[in-house]
Amino acid sequence: MRTTRSTPLKNPVAALLAALVTVLGLLALSPAPARAAARPAAAASGLHISDGRLLEGNGNDFVMRGVNHAHTWYPDRTRSLADIKALGANTVRVVLSDGYRWSRNSAEDVAAVVHDCKANRLICVLEVHDTTGYGEDTAAGTLDHAADYWISLKDVLAGEEDYVIVNIGNEPWGNTDPAGWTAPTIAAVKKLRAAGLRHTIMVDAPNWGQDSQGVMRANARTVYDADTTGNLLFSIHMYSVFDTAKEITDYLDAFVSAGLPLVIGEFGGPADQWGDPDEDTMMAAAERLSLGYLAWSWSGNTDPALDLAIDFDPARLSSWGQRIFHGANGIAQTAREATVFGGAAPDTRAPTAPGTPTASGVSPTSVTLTWPAATDDVGVTGYEAVRVDGTTETTVASSTTTTVTVPALTADTSYTFAVYAKDAAGNRSPRSATVTVRTGKGGGGPGAGCSVGYRVVGEWPGGFQGEITLRNTGTTALSGWTLGFAFPAGQTISNMWGGTPAQNGSAVTVAAASYTSAVPVNGSVTLGFTGTKLTANPAPTAFTLNGTACTIS
Repeated sequence: MRTTRSTPLKNPVAALLAALVTVLGLLALSPAPARAAARPAAAASGLHISDGRLLEGNGNDFVMRGVNHAHTWYPDRTRSLADIKALGANTVRVVLSDGYRWSRNSAEDVAAVVHDCKANRLICVLEVHDTTGYGEDTAAGTLDHAADYWISLKDVLAGEEDYVIVNIGNEPWGNTDPAGWTAPTIAAVKKLRAAGLRHTIMVDAPNWGQDSQGVMRANARTVYDADTTGNLLFSIHMYSVFDTAKEITDYLDAFVSAGLPLVIGEFGGPADQWGDPDEDTMMAAAERLSLGYLAWSWSGNTDPALDLAIDFDPARLSSWGQRIFHGANGIAQTAREATVFGGAAPDTRAPTAPGTPTASGVSPTSVTLTWPAATDDVGVTGYEAVRVDGTTETTVASSTTTTVTVPALTADTSYTFAVYAKDAAGNRSPRSATVTVRTGKGGGGPGAGCSVGYRVVGEWPGGFQGEITLRNTGTTALSGWTLGFAFPAGQTISNMWGGTPAQNGSAVTVAAASYTSAVPVNGSVTLGFTGTKLTANPAPTAFTLNGTACTIS
């Protein structure tokens, strides 16, 4: 990983040398060997490898889409798995310790983690973090020590092969003599198999996980063949060594061409002193090749730039978190839940493209889009509205109907929007045609003025009912309006009467209903809604009407 509580990725000099070796050394590697032969079906138990692919026990292809969670340092953050699942992930990679460097996670604790993964319908990748940077970091433990830890958990892990992948050790070799990675990796795999573990085993690359000198790539066939079950999965960590599209695609394509299973077990997007990772290419290439990815990390990093959620709050995603969960090729768009949790065989047919959207209710800060419905052989379950800027797309709103209000726009600005449809399996349609609209100039117009009253009518565990009263304190009547505000503590609107809500993170916009659209001078309208909450339920602290700030009454 790029940062832990105390472990740097690598020193700058080694990083620069390693990057140069990557460019030169990978070009010198021999052509990709023949594809791996599938092992006999009898060797499969739960999640397993066949012909270079990770499959479920029933033979369905499984592509990881998830994040890493630092459980060993934050064992009290037990709600994190539910929050990660709620954002669409199908997998979580859980940080554990074998006791060599940090406090050992007990068998009881690991059993509880597996239980929580299953309860939240997440495939669970368990990893020992104490091995990070072995050979360069003197505090790091060995793969052999990590293997002994997994063997001590054999009774906890037995029978969980459908749900658990064992990642022997995180980034188990630094930049010092990375060729030394191969033999202990093979030995650890053989030790686990000899002890009777039947799970799919994941192995991380040397060079702090980034394989910048190509050791794992060059020796992957030898390591793979050492596993008598064939259920071995390679993991590459992609940070600043992978800062160009060519480096990323060359590496991933090499494993796919060789028929060797690979996942991006960690990756980051924010730049650091060693470079700027190209996360867009990582995610696009993973989607193109149907390879799994697991972003680093949910929260609690020494470097908060890598926190997907700020202070473990799912309602406060960082820009990195928004990119991972809601961006192009992100988790919300591409994740498919494992069928072991009760789902049917995968639906792979995408809906048709929605019709061309039209714009209405244009204000300085929002616009309402409406479009003809898409069709699907099973059923369309939702739509995503995206902003189109050249070749870049940004998801701006979602809806289960054929209309949505896009919030948080800038006054007097042109925007181009399009729409995608999704079905229950997460298949995404082709993009609709685009519509371009210019927002209003702002200021609310002559005579604009407003006050807003907000109150909670009733509460219950996890939910509440609210009421908003909008009063026209200006000198001209309102005919159509858009109200804007932000929830401060992760609340979300479930249902509303008197207006049409749209929510993007904490930001909420409400477009007038036909029967609340007209508000005379000194007149008012009242909106009601039900919503969800976490623990606290404070009121919004500011409201705008058509881009103009309102007083709070």
